[in-house]
Amino acid sequence: MDAAAAGRTLGRRLPSAARAFGARRPPLVLLGLGLAVGLAAALPALYLVVAVLDDGRAALDAVLSDRTVGLITRSLGLAVAVTAAAIAIAVPLAWLTVRSDLPGRRVWATLLTLPLVIPSYIGAYLFVSALGPRGALASLLGVERLPSIYGFTGAFLVLTLFTYPLVLIPLRGALQRMDPALEEAARVMGRSPREVFRSVVLPQLAPAIGGGGVLVALYVLSDFGAVSIMRFNSFTRDIYIAYESGFGRTEAAALGMVLVIVMLVLFAIYARVRAARALHRATPGTQRPAQPVRLGRWRWPALAFCGAVAAIALVLPVGVLAYWATKQVSSGLELGALATNSWHSLLAAAAAALAASVGAIVVALLSVRYPSVVTRIVERVGYAGYALPGIVVALALVFFTTRVALPLYQTLAVLVFALAIHYLPLAVSPIGASLVQVPPRLEEAARGLGRSPLAVLRTITTPLVASGVLGGAALVFLHALKELPATLLLAPIGFETLATDVWHQTSFGFYEASAIPALLLLLIAAPPLYLLSAKGSVAS
Repeated sequence: MDAAAAGRTLGRRLPSAARAFGARRPPLVLLGLGLAVGLAAALPALYLVVAVLDDGRAALDAVLSDRTVGLITRSLGLAVAVTAAAIAIAVPLAWLTVRSDLPGRRVWATLLTLPLVIPSYIGAYLFVSALGPRGALASLLGVERLPSIYGFTGAFLVLTLFTYPLVLIPLRGALQRMDPALEEAARVMGRSPREVFRSVVLPQLAPAIGGGGVLVALYVLSDFGAVSIMRFNSFTRDIYIAYESGFGRTEAAALGMVLVIVMLVLFAIYARVRAARALHRATPGTQRPAQPVRLGRWRWPALAFCGAVAAIALVLPVGVLAYWATKQVSSGLELGALATNSWHSLLAAAAAALAASVGAIVVALLSVRYPSVVTRIVERVGYAGYALPGIVVALALVFFTTRVALPLYQTLAVLVFALAIHYLPLAVSPIGASLVQVPPRLEEAARGLGRSPLAVLRTITTPLVASGVLGGAALVFLHALKELPATLLLAPIGFETLATDVWHQTSFGFYEASAIPALLLLLIAAPPLYLLSAKGSVAS
């Protein structure tokens, strides 16, 4: 539930005095801060438009070129193929781990969601090093060269294996919440198990499948690392090449605008799918958990299917990473560079998490406590940065700093700003969800005792929403830690992070040198992941 929806739900349930509290005008300071956050979030999109209009003829030529049409076709084709494959993998896995008597289904549920932790660019280089033309498998088989996995095939394989959990996670939740009485009634009417699944279960899973599928498509369209390593020409790769060449800045901005339009269409579809998730029981009583379906002779094929997916998506990449790490250790480590890059990763991600949390508190307070047309606009505009791929956000800020604020170009402040506004909505949702659970009467009582609004916020509201703040900060930290294109374009000269270190090493085929930074990146990501799983937070 997003903050605005949570606020509307709470407004219907609170007594009139509390609703009157929510209807008050927000303090001017809070409103000013909210408008500043909204403007900051919209800055990349606004300035990208300015950059395109600055040389409209060149931008129009770039958009209407045959190359751009080819990019649209290839990128959308990859997104459709990966989304279909992710759904095909996730649906049976979700059903097996929730509704069947699969042995060790809780363990399988954990193992099968872990591939989401591996950044796509790390997964891509691991598959290239293992299954590439001259990879580890070629050496193991004693052949000189294996068939190439570069291009569409490699990008499709890698992105499918590391995005199917985006469908699996909401599907498992939908299956756990589903009322088994509907299926039992269908069976009593004489329908076979296959007909029950097709006519009763699948329609109820459609919103979760659709929502997860849209998330996969958004991920694929915004991905930069995997498609670049797999040498597949997509929007993000072409934008980066156009920018790096130094001769196609307008072309890069124009391609970015086309990608933004495609992403916004998908976001609109996602919003409609989320609205369609309101499936609930119409009968009174407590919902019973569904009885596990006995697999019988299908138990072993089901175990083989789960094992194959876990082996390819988790065991193989982690095993290859461990293999390269041992070779790097034996050849010597540059501990100083590793420590510096780890510190840089922690610094940028932590600063972005702090900045995003502060901005998210302001946006959540306005949308939940002071709902109005203006505050709803501020909240919606806050999602502008998240609607843009990281490379487009970075590109817009490059244009802005080089033309308007040159002293800020390639500074840590701009990098933190980009990461914070890009992942701001990930912090707004959990903070807003926590805020709607805080009775407004507590804050009214504190104000009645003479405390200032800031004192109430510090002593009453903030402690009560601390779990939401920590959850949102952990989400932003985790995503900022793995962010690659924005860091490549905006980081100060000499400011290497673990993500950029992995990227630069793998770009030259130095797989051994990239193993330890990749392992460190995964280890640093473990604490926020544990925090999120312990609190039951799921980013969608």
